[in-house]
Amino acid sequence: MTDELVIRTDIDGLATLTLNRPEKLNALNTALFRQLGAHVDAIVIDDSIGCVVVRGAGRAFSAGHDLGAISDGESHEEHNLQAGVIERLANLPQPVISAVHGPCFTGALELALAGDIILASRSARFGDTHGKWGLTPIWGMSQRLPRRVGIPKAREMMFTCRTLDGAEACAIGLANACYEDAEFDAEVEGFARSILANSWFSNSANKRLLIETDGVPLGQGLAHEVYRNMGRAPDSLDRIAAFGKRPK
Repeated sequence: MTDELVIRTDIDGLATLTLNRPEKLNALNTALFRQLGAHVDAIVIDDSIGCVVVRGAGRAFSAGHDLGAISDGESHEEHNLQAGVIERLANLPQPVISAVHGPCFTGALELALAGDIILASRSARFGDTHGKWGLTPIWGMSQRLPRRVGIPKAREMMFTCRTLDGAEACAIGLANACYEDAEFDAEVEGFARSILANSWFSNSANKRLLIETDGVPLGQGLAHEVYRNMGRAPDSLDRIAAFGKRPK
């Protein structure tokens, strides 16, 4: 059995980070987060990576925060570490896709919400069960979920602890798309490749603008876009010229 709790695989600019505790449905513990954080810190300075996919091995994205670790008494330091890793993942310059199949509950949903894009399989199961266990979120649920689905739907999910399947998650905007299980891997790959086909410079610059202007008034955001944008990509003129040379 491998001691890699997160496996990184790089193929042609796409880095895939696979949560690797399949025997525990990829339940999230401190050791896993330490490895995930190390991968995130390596990717942030890796110019050979233009897109990142986070997914789970086996039958699930992740069942969520390891309840055994909670009952054993995790420290505030560990909680801060986990929240920090999720924040660094969300702030990667590269677009991040959370590819969710099977269970994605509570802490796992907080992790998935760090993705710029969430892609769901038909078998995906999303839920916030903090209330079921008498817990409150500390990894971003109260902030990222309402920004993704709106305050009314976030309240519904948080107060009822109801489970949503992939199609329901897509319908409320939690997931960007929902695919049949048999086609899921190929669809995720194709989606990531469609991102990689565009300018990595522009993708990073656009993501930075979205992050830096999140929640600011419209006028301030427009000014930020004009005066704080990163300009053209180094290959912009080449891309425009290539477009003009396409066969009619």
